[in-house]
Order: sequence, then structure tokens, then C-alpha cells
Amino acid sequence: MLSNTTLKNTLDGIKAIAGIDLYLFDTDGASICSTEQADERYGLWARQFALSDADSQDVSGVYLIKVKDKGIPVYVLAADGAGEGTEVFLRLAAFQIQNMVSSDKDRFDKDNFLKNVILDNLLQIDIYERSRKFHVENEIRRLVYIINVEDDSDSTVMDILRPAYGEGTGGYVFKVDEQHIIYIRNLQDEEDDVSFNTVAEAVLQLIDTECGQKVCISYGNPAPELKDLSRSYKEAGLAMDVGRIFYNDLRIMAYSKLGIGRLIYQLPITLCRMFINEVFGKNDPDDLDEETLQTIDQFFEDSLNISEASRNLFIHRNTLVYRLDKLEKTLGLNIRNFDDAMTLKLALMVDTYMNYIEKNHVR
Repeated sequence: MLSNTTLKNTLDGIKAIAGIDLYLFDTDGASICSTEQADERYGLWARQFALSDADSQDVSGVYLIKVKDKGIPVYVLAADGAGEGTEVFLRLAAFQIQNMVSSDKDRFDKDNFLKNVILDNLLQIDIYERSRKFHVENEIRRLVYIINVEDDSDSTVMDILRPAYGEGTGGYVFKVDEQHIIYIRNLQDEEDDVSFNTVAEAVLQLIDTECGQKVCISYGNPAPELKDLSRSYKEAGLAMDVGRIFYNDLRIMAYSKLGIGRLIYQLPITLCRMFINEVFGKNDPDDLDEETLQTIDQFFEDSLNISEASRNLFIHRNTLVYRLDKLEKTLGLNIRNFDDAMTLKLALMVDTYMNYIEKNHVR
């Protein structure tokens, strides 16, 4: 169904032209939106009117008209003041909303088709047949982006993205659920990872600017045909999961840039536990204090350079050496040595992965 924001903007636009207040109700008389606070009686009149056979009605100076979809009432539109002028504008408003309902329904059907394609719910022959019905070209190179939002139950982010990136701009935007929005984008032949990431950055900036929601975006590899969109979607989903576990400081994750995180994510839990036990023995990696973890992270970031790491940690070189010696006594790993450093780096990532799996009860 149309979002309340879209309907409200429509009523406000009509009021700006006609100078009359408009009130929109569902067929149960519940208020959806209006240009002015409605009298409590209006909802009751709208519900009674919706149950009648009349298409329009004047009740105590309030003009009511039904908005229908294929002959079935879906809304009741009301305006203050009976009279020919009010009736004309109200009928025009009802016609506008009726066209919007019809267009939204067509888009909903197409969105459902594309949703079933990415979820791999259709046979290949069904994809070809329905793509012709919905006028979606088959052999176009496309890319699937997943946009993770905190909550878009009111469709605020959708209302922002559709005009900028939806149909008519070379793409499709629809929801999978209240937290995940899919953006399928038609690609030009020369586009590569750089342009894919640039588009993701533009989407982030638009959402940040318009509604301030914190979102993350992931994307897969290009799909040469419609049937391949499900693969691109799964890749984007994997990128989102791996990014959430290992790279939560990043807001954009590409399937082609997952690095070691991709390998660890595919390891069996039993193998992960064996590796953790080999590295940490009786020690629990979660018992490492914040100071030690910060020291390790900075030392790795500075490519095992003691002078650079101590400078960035704002500590004396000898203090850093003391911390590294203490770590070696505890774990038996001298991370000034590349092999031991790599072992500890992998072990900490594996531990992060195991904590995520156990916390979210997956696998």
C-alpha cells in the first residue's frame, strides 16, 4: 500500500492549489492523513459511508467520496464545505489517489517478482515468462545492493530512495523486510568495483542527509542475467554478515573485498574451537583487557613497528616492549615475529566469529 508520507504530500499539494482541507480515511474510518486536524465525527461518517452503496455523499456540510481500486473502496476522502467547487477538486483528488493506488499495485507486483527472483523461488522458465509480463529485460548486467536500516516500518528510507534510484532511473528498489531494502541497479558495460562503491557512497550520503538513519550497505558481484540475481543477492548477504562480524567500523562491504574474514566465516565451529585451544590453551581470549587489545591492534596496524606503535599509543617504547613481553609470557606468542603475529591475528578473528555465532544462535 501507499505510504502515509506519500499520501500526505499529495493532499498537501492539492490543498496548496485548491485551498481546501482534505481528510483521508481507510474504510474502517481510521484516519490515515489530513491537511488539518479532523473532527472526531468525520471518522464515523467515513466508516458509515464506506459501507453504503453511494459513491459520494454530503454529510452536515462535509463532502465524502470513495477512492476505489477495481471497483472496491480502499479509501474515503473528505473535504469541508459542500458545493460544486469543493466537489470538483475532491473528485480530482480522488482520481489522483486512485491512479497512485493502481500504479503502486503494479509496482508491488513487479517488486514481488524481483523479490522471488533474488530469493531463488522461481524456475528459470518462470523468470523468462514473468520478465516479459512485467517488461523487465533479461540480459542486462545488474548488481544487487542490500541496504540495512535500523527500522523502516514507516517507509521513510524507501520514500527517499525510490525517486532517486527506483524504476525510471535504471534500477529497482523494494523491501525484503523492515530492516533490509534491496536496490537492483542496471550497469553500464564499463563499470567496475570503483563505480559500484561510488554508488554505495552516494546512497549512504542521501540517506544520511535526508533522514539521518544509520545504515550499512553491501553488494555482490554483477549478474549477467536475471536468473543470476539470486547469486548476487547471496553474495551481498554474505558480505553484510562478514562485515558485521569482522569490519563493523565499515559502512560499505563488497563481496569481492572480504579478505580473511570470508575464509574464517566458512570454517566449521569445531575446527574454530580446536584452533582457539591450540593458540590460547587454558587462557580465554575474552579475558584480554582493553589495554592489551588496543596495544595488539595498534602494533598490527603499524606493521609490527615498535617505534611507530609506541608513538601512536602515546607511550614510551620501553612500555610497549614490556607489554609485548607480558603478552608473550601469557600466550607463548612473540608478536614481534611475523608468524606469531599472524597466528594471534587469526585467532582473535576466529574468536570474534565464534562469539557472533553463539550470540546470534546461528549455524
